Amino acid sequence: MIETWRWFGPQDPISLTQVRQAGAEGIVTALNHIPTGELWPIEDILERKQLIEAAGMVWSVVESVPVHNAIKTRSGDYARMIGNYQQTLEHLGQCGIDTVCYNFMPVVDWTRTNLRYSLPDQSEALRFDITDFAAYDIHVLKRPAAEADYPAEIVAKADSYFAELDAEAINALERNIIAGLPGGEGSYNRESIRAAIDEFNQFDNDQYREHLIAFLKAVMPAAEKSGIRMVIHPDDPPFSLFGLPRVVSTAEDVRKLQSAVPSSSNGLTLCAGSFGARGDNDLVAMAREFAEHIHFVHLRNIKREADGSFYESAHLDGDNDLVGLIAALLDAEQIDPSHSRRIAMRPDHGHTLASEQNDPRLQPGYSYAGRMKGLAELRGVIHALQRVRQATV
Repeated sequence: MIETWRWFGPQDPISLTQVRQAGAEGIVTALNHIPTGELWPIEDILERKQLIEAAGMVWSVVESVPVHNAIKTRSGDYARMIGNYQQTLEHLGQCGIDTVCYNFMPVVDWTRTNLRYSLPDQSEALRFDITDFAAYDIHVLKRPAAEADYPAEIVAKADSYFAELDAEAINALERNIIAGLPGGEGSYNRESIRAAIDEFNQFDNDQYREHLIAFLKAVMPAAEKSGIRMVIHPDDPPFSLFGLPRVVSTAEDVRKLQSAVPSSSNGLTLCAGSFGARGDNDLVAMAREFAEHIHFVHLRNIKREADGSFYESAHLDGDNDLVGLIAALLDAEQIDPSHSRRIAMRPDHGHTLASEQNDPRLQPGYSYAGRMKGLAELRGVIHALQRVRQATV
């Protein structure tokens, strides 16, 4: 597997030198300074690529070329933006970059309610609490008929929780949910997110899936021509938020996309934490079923709770079988005996350890020490599994 690291560009407080010293050989990054929907010029791509290569690494994956909301809703000048997307893929291919991660989540990208959830060892993790989210949805956002989207016991807990919040706590919860997280697509205030929810609420899952399929059919020819593998990231969390559609949450969702758009360029980012937040997703089985389509992996772990809440645990200490998953991914690299391949992986998120908890530059989930710890643990699993395989050949 190719050990990679997500880097947010020159403004990232973690330097490329630090990333290389952590042991990564590949960088996962994007040109976040270019507005969503606009063309990525070759000059900007090459500038970023040369910066990475000068540090002794390679640009392994683009994460991401974001999909504009106009494309997702097929409104406004979405046709022009699809044209820009097609040309951006061609530019990336010309620059020798062959893997593009993207997502099709409506309105909110990856979502958490607590960015500093304290663990027993006093490190801090990311957490999604369904009660906290429901309290925001029902009592702060005041989305019409929001109560109907939650079980009665969650509504009752949300009512009690909200009654204890002061203005500062409400503002903090709102910032966590809608202000935008690292790598996410944009941010909102209360009025703009209400408008965005209204815009997407006209679609059910089937209609929204058709929009995704239409987008893929439009960009696949450019991806195939340019040697680009488009690898979709699953919904995070993998269930509806704000009553909105979710179309990449289960194995069946992936099957529908593969069936509708059969192309070697139509691939999957297997995010263990996102898919794994649902107990009915069998990650090992998914890795084996979709082996030929998986070209990028986010390895992280979570602890699930009965009501749908979860927090991000240490990489090797959670409800997901990461050892079994890595074993399946190593098998996936060998499915074609005539052409072995290496799947890019990165340690996804990481706990904030004591040395960084007071650093104002820190991006939630993207600490240096926490991710370096995760990468080291995952590297150990990979090497141990490879050694066992070599000994049994």
